[in-house]
Amino acid sequence: MLATVDPVQADSWGVSFGYSDGDETFHPADAEVRRAIHRAMGAPEDGSGGPAPSAAVEVILPGKTFRATTDAEIRHENGSTLTLPAGAAIEHAALGLGYHTAAQIGGGDPKRLIVSPGSCHVDPDLRTWGWAVQLYATRSTDSWGFGDFRDLRRLNEWSARHGSSMVLINPLHAPSPVASPQPSPYFPTSRIAKSPLHLCIEEVPGWEHADHELRALAATARALNNDRRIDRDKVYAAKISALSKLWGEFATASDELRQSFDYFLAERSAALMPIATFFALVEQHGGDWRNWPSALRDSSSHDVATFTHGNDRVRFHLWVQWLLESQLRTAGRVGDGRFDVMTDLAIGCDRAGADAWVSPSAFCLDMSVGAPPDDFNQLGQNWGLPPFHPWGLRDLAYEPFVQTVRAALCGAGALRMDHVMGLFRLYWIPDGSSPSDGCYVYLPFRDLLAIVALESHRAGAYVVGEDLGTVEPYVREELARAKVFGYQLLQFETGPADGLRPDVLAAFTTHDLPTIPGIWTGSDLRAQTDLHLAPNVAGVEAIRSSIAERAGVDGADPTVDIDDVVLGVYRDLAGAPCALLNATLDDALGVEERPNMPGTIDEWPNWRIALPVPLEAILEDPRVAAIAAALTR
Repeated sequence: MLATVDPVQADSWGVSFGYSDGDETFHPADAEVRRAIHRAMGAPEDGSGGPAPSAAVEVILPGKTFRATTDAEIRHENGSTLTLPAGAAIEHAALGLGYHTAAQIGGGDPKRLIVSPGSCHVDPDLRTWGWAVQLYATRSTDSWGFGDFRDLRRLNEWSARHGSSMVLINPLHAPSPVASPQPSPYFPTSRIAKSPLHLCIEEVPGWEHADHELRALAATARALNNDRRIDRDKVYAAKISALSKLWGEFATASDELRQSFDYFLAERSAALMPIATFFALVEQHGGDWRNWPSALRDSSSHDVATFTHGNDRVRFHLWVQWLLESQLRTAGRVGDGRFDVMTDLAIGCDRAGADAWVSPSAFCLDMSVGAPPDDFNQLGQNWGLPPFHPWGLRDLAYEPFVQTVRAALCGAGALRMDHVMGLFRLYWIPDGSSPSDGCYVYLPFRDLLAIVALESHRAGAYVVGEDLGTVEPYVREELARAKVFGYQLLQFETGPADGLRPDVLAAFTTHDLPTIPGIWTGSDLRAQTDLHLAPNVAGVEAIRSSIAERAGVDGADPTVDIDDVVLGVYRDLAGAPCALLNATLDDALGVEERPNMPGTIDEWPNWRIALPVPLEAILEDPRVAAIAAALTR
């Protein structure tokens, strides 16, 4: 499945010999790094041979067939069966889309058949704009110190009245249920579960009967809004305390609510039960499963099964996931129409977390993914996340990946895949090495894209792939073939906005890059310098000059109003032919700090900066309305 990768670039295990940067300079991979990656995969250190053909899974795309090598029974996922004699073939259309099983008659391991449409769901008339928001930062006066799904619904209702039909939000993935949750939504314990931090507690069933203790807790939590620095520890403690009490009352909820929860369990517990079990175990044994008693480190062990059976705390965590998916779906219903909430799928998960505990063989746990040094981050990046094991994942019939994509689409109308090149190749860094001492590893991208397409069709949701940075030419060709929208940022474009591609989401910035005010005032460059991040000063100055040109202002005039600059840039963006346009509330409100400063941990308040005013003021701000009017086409 790596047929488009030149054998000069990588061996048969997908381990590259080096890479070319944006200037087409070739950087050879270190031989010891390549040997370490081969060892992590369980491959010969010299990369000889190659992974055996898979007996666990076969992906079937339009125009392809499945051929039985022995007498076989095809079990369709809807329960129907079909017998095929040895040598017979069945076409894609006859199989029907879905996840089916081919079992040898007379015994043998079954093979999973993934029958994909080959391309994602896309409305041919799709042409809209939306805000890109860090939901945790978008707090109302009613929030418990953290932007929640009620706040999202209010923003969506306002946006729909102003010509928008989508919103892009940060990943909703679950942090570990410990006293101090990981602040980065891109470093989750699980990408299959969602974070309870985004729940609106006052819309949880039973709140209408809240006693004095709960209402006092709400008042204390709302007081957290007074500090612009988000305190996840206190937010989490308040919300889990309230949820635990409300769970105790759920047994007396209406038949309709309890039946809805039971239906959710029937649909989602296969994927979520192991995660809920992990959460309950964390509450007793700590956040890193590698330090648990040995019998609990194996998620399939008898001791874990015994712990799970009849455990009320496991059921509590499943209930929380039901609440999350219910509130997210509600946020995407505006009036009689659909408002597309575009969730964001992070590139990985914590090696000490739930997903790695459930399926350790799907990951290479002694490797981290990141990025090599480039013009805008000359030190490179180590994201601290273990990569999927390309062949271990395939041997699991891609089930962990299927569940990851499906979970990201549950309750959503669209999906952004962060660093979508990770479907094609990832930059692996052996533990203990610097980001410059890494190597690219290629993945079976056609299989992974086929799964994304199938899940997209089932959810009726379109997909955007964040393809910024150094991208090999075939990647964008394959994404276009799969009808995955690309990404273009005015920040890095030198030509006019009307020259952007139509099949992209176009924006000025992302969560990892400076805001327009941050660039214009020079505060972002000063912050990078103070943090010793080796910023590209000439590159930043060039972007500032481009901003002045797009906004139609004099970049040397100190009296220029920053609000005029921001509005001018978004008026320029509005002239792009792109299907999707994005604006950030940070830009609209004149925020100079970026949400995340790559290359820092505690030196910058990453993922902890709330917007400077509450949602109520944002929706009354003429600057916000002016950008909305400019982008409505």
